[in-house]
Amino acid sequence: MLIPVVLAAALMNAAMVAASAVSTILIADQLTPSLAGLPNTAGVLGTAAGAVAVGRWTVRLGRPQALRTGYGIAVAGGALTALAAVGAPVALLFVGMFLLGAGNAASLLSRYAAADAATPARRAAAMSTVVWASTAGAAGGPFLLEPAKAAAESVGLPSLSGPFLLAVIAAFAALLAASRITPTTSVPEEPAALVRTATATGDSATPNAAARSTAVVAAGVMLVGQLVMVALMTSVPVHAHHQGQRLGVLGLMLSAHTLGMFALAPVTGWWIGKSGPRPVMLAGLVTITVSAVVVAGPAGMTFTPGLFLLGYGWNLCYLGGSALLSRTAATTPATQAKLESKVEAWVWAVSALATAGSTLLFAAGGFVLLSGAAIALAIPALIAVSAHRPRLSAVVTSLAGCQQQRVSAPCGPDPSWSTTRPGP
Repeated sequence: MLIPVVLAAALMNAAMVAASAVSTILIADQLTPSLAGLPNTAGVLGTAAGAVAVGRWTVRLGRPQALRTGYGIAVAGGALTALAAVGAPVALLFVGMFLLGAGNAASLLSRYAAADAATPARRAAAMSTVVWASTAGAAGGPFLLEPAKAAAESVGLPSLSGPFLLAVIAAFAALLAASRITPTTSVPEEPAALVRTATATGDSATPNAAARSTAVVAAGVMLVGQLVMVALMTSVPVHAHHQGQRLGVLGLMLSAHTLGMFALAPVTGWWIGKSGPRPVMLAGLVTITVSAVVVAGPAGMTFTPGLFLLGYGWNLCYLGGSALLSRTAATTPATQAKLESKVEAWVWAVSALATAGSTLLFAAGGFVLLSGAAIALAIPALIAVSAHRPRLSAVVTSLAGCQQQRVSAPCGPDPSWSTTRPGP
C-alpha cells in the first residue's frame, strides 16, 4: 500500500505548490500587491480545517476513503482556481485555495496511512518515506510552471490559468493514485474487548492519562517546530530584499531550506526506528535553536546553511512528534484518528498565526527578535521532552499492541488498526 500513498502525497504536494506560486501573482495583478498573501492564507486555513475533517472521515469511512475524499475536494478546489484565472469572480480563487487545503491535509495525514500498513519496527520509516516524497512535489512542481503557462497560451487561455490547470491535473492524479490504497486498516467504533480488558485490570483510566501526556509532548514538539520554522522563513524574502540579494540568491536560500525539510527524511525514519522518537525530538529542538542563533548572526556565508539546519530541525520535530503521537495508546483507534487530525489542524492553524506575526516581529527587531522568540519557545519544549517518561500499563500501550502480549485471552484492538477484529 505504500507506493500509492507516496505517489498521491507527491502529486498533491505538486498541485499545492503550483497553485500557491501563481495565486499571489493573480491577486497582485487583479487587486493589489498588499493582498497577495491572502490566497495562501486561505490554503493554510483550509489545511487546518481539512485535517479535522479528514480525521472525522477516517473514523466514519476508514483511512483510505478519507484520503480519497480529501483529494477529491482538492480537485474541485483546483477547478475553482482555474475558473478565477480565466475571468470568473476572483473570490473563487480564495474558495478554491481553501478546498485545495483539504487535499493538502489528506496528503499530510497520509503518513499515518503508511504507518498503518507497516510493521511496528517499520512505521517510522514508512512515515518518513511519505514526507520524503514531498520533495518530489515541492521540487518538481515549480519546474512545470513555465511549460504549463506556455501550454495555456498556446490554446488561447490566459497564461496564469496554466499553472492552475496543472494543479487540477495533479490533484486528480493524486485521487487516482489514492484509489489504489487498499483498506488494510480500519477504525472499529466500539473496541469492547479493550474496554473489558481495562476494566478487568482496574486500570481503565491509565491509558487515557498516559495517552494525554504523550500526546501533549508530541503535539508540543510539532507545534514548536512549525512555529519556529514558519516564523523565520516568512521573513527570509524580506531580509534578502533588504540585503539587496538577487532572486537567484533567494532561490538558493529557499532550496537549501526545502532540502533540509524533506531530503533527509529517510535518515530521520531510520534514526527513530533505531533509537525511538525521544532522542530525535530532542535533536530537532536543539537543531532549530542552533539555527535560530545562526540566522540571527551577521549576514554572511553561514546564513544559508542556517536555513538548511532550520529545515532539518523541523523535519526531526515533525517526524519525531508524529512517531510519538502514533504510540499514544489511545483508548480506541477512533480516538487515535481524531487525535492525529486535531494535532495536524493545530499545527496548520499555528502556521497562519506565525505567518501573520513574522513580518511584524521582523520589522520591530529583525531576526534577533524573531530568533529570540524562537529560542524562548524551544527551551520549554526541550525541558518537557527531557522530563517525559511514558509509562506502560497493563492494557495495550505499545506500537505492537496486543501482538506483543503473549497471552491466550482475547485482547483489544491493535493500535496498528489491523482489519482483524478482536474476539468476543
